[in-house]
This record gives sequence, C-alpha cells and structure tokens, in this order.
Amino acid sequence: MSGRDEMLISAIGLGIFIGISLGALGGGGSILTVPALVYVLSQPLQIAVTESLVIVGITSIVAAISYARAGRVKWRTGISLGAVGGVAAWAGTALGRLVDPNVALGAFSILLLVVSISLVWRTMPFKSATKRTQNPAVGVATRLPAFAAVAAAAPAQATTTQLEASPSPRTQRFLTAAKVLIAGITIGVLTGFFGVGGGFVIVPVLVVALGYPMPIAVGTSLLVITLNSAVALAARSSQDALDWSVVLPVTAAAIVGALVGKWLAAKTSEKALTRAFAVLLVMVALYVGLRSSGLLPG
Repeated sequence: MSGRDEMLISAIGLGIFIGISLGALGGGGSILTVPALVYVLSQPLQIAVTESLVIVGITSIVAAISYARAGRVKWRTGISLGAVGGVAAWAGTALGRLVDPNVALGAFSILLLVVSISLVWRTMPFKSATKRTQNPAVGVATRLPAFAAVAAAAPAQATTTQLEASPSPRTQRFLTAAKVLIAGITIGVLTGFFGVGGGFVIVPVLVVALGYPMPIAVGTSLLVITLNSAVALAARSSQDALDWSVVLPVTAAAIVGALVGKWLAAKTSEKALTRAFAVLLVMVALYVGLRSSGLLPG
C-alpha cells in the first residue's frame, strides 16, 4: 500500500469521526479537524484552517438540513446567534491578540471543564427528584388516603400561583431576545478569542442558558456553525491553494459520519447524549491544558 493510499484511508477515517461528532453532538468540528489535518495529514496550519472551514461548513449544512426536517432547528435563534456572534468575534479576535496564546489556551481548557460540569449537573438524578417533590401533598396522598382532598386541591392552587407569577408574553419575548443577544455576544467573543470552532460553546449556551433540549441544541448549533464557517471563509484575505485530494474525501466521509451521528443521537437518550458531550469536553480540555502548559510536546 502506497503512502498516498494510507493518507486517503486516514482522511476517510478522520472524516467519519469528525462527521459523527458534528451530527451527534453539534460540535467538535474545527477543534478536531485542524489538528487532524496538521498532525495526521501533514497539511500546513494556515491551509488546514481554510480546509477545515470548507469541510466543517459543508458537513454542518448537510447535517442541519437533516435536523431541520425533523423540526429540530430553531431558525430564528440560530440566525440571530450567527449574526450577533459574527460581529462579536471581531472583538474576541482583537482581545485574543493581547493575550499570550498559552495563557488563552489554558483559560480555554478551564472554560471547557466548567461547561462540562454544568452539563453533567443538569442530568443528575436529584434534579428530577426535586421536580417530583415540588408538591409535597401529592407524595403524601399516594401513601395516606386522608390527604387525597388536599392533593386534589394542590395542583389547582399551584397552577393559579404559577399563572400569577409568570411574566407576560411581552416580557417573555424580551427576556428571550436578551438571552439570545447575550448568548450571541458570548459565543462570538469566545470563538474569536480562542480561535476554535463555536460548537463547544454554542451547544452548552443553548442548553444551559436558553434551556433547549439537547437534540434541538445540536440542530441549531449546526446552523450557527454553518453561518460562522461561511463568514470566516469569506473573510480570509489570502487565497490558499487547498489540497482537494484531502478536502474532498474528508468532506464526503464527514457527511456520511454526520448522518450516522444524527441516527445515533436519535437512538440515544438526552441524558446520555449530554453526558457524552461533557466527556468529550473534558477530553479536549485535558489535551489543550497539557499542550498549553508544555507537559505534552507538540
């Protein structure tokens, strides 16, 4: 087997892995693609960045369309995050130039660990147990029939209290818009500052800040990644000579992997999917932390 054949096999394998990460988890595209292109397929860094934008952008839009057909893309939120994040990324990029790269990468690894902990926290059993015990009268009534009347009246009383405490539709729309604006700025600044793909930031923001279920967060994240990749690709001033013998097989394999990842996500519970994403974040955090501290040679 020639060296070119080995490179082609490696490209296909990497593409499938990258696609599965994007399709199932809505992130991991460029943060996996760029190192793979550089260290495995021997691409120069600057060309690898451009190639990554092509690969991740095309794969993301195919996967996003697949999620959209299942009704798992919030178009308004995704477009808003992409627009706000694109502008905020300029500020993040300018800020990143003022900070030592190793310090920035070390901070990024800490950020990933914090996000992974917050995601796992949402899936802990005591969270659902707390929800089940919010109305003590219901639990008591299941064991003591004498309290059945109290249990019957409690839901109505709780509903009335919730209606009185819930904000008006106008206030809800304002709060949602404010969350999207803040989330978009956060995503843009962090993406520009750390110079990595936004999937690792977008999905946790959609889940933790906006309260989206994991499948919808993944589909919406793919839309945002597509927009960000297109803007970043258009903004690159130099015309890099891409190695299409690498880009095409990796992209084709990544598209197949993304569809497989979507299928795996549909067969997996939201808790397992969220924890899988958190584990991937921890792995990347450890790798980045070791590289930035010099404990892991380049």
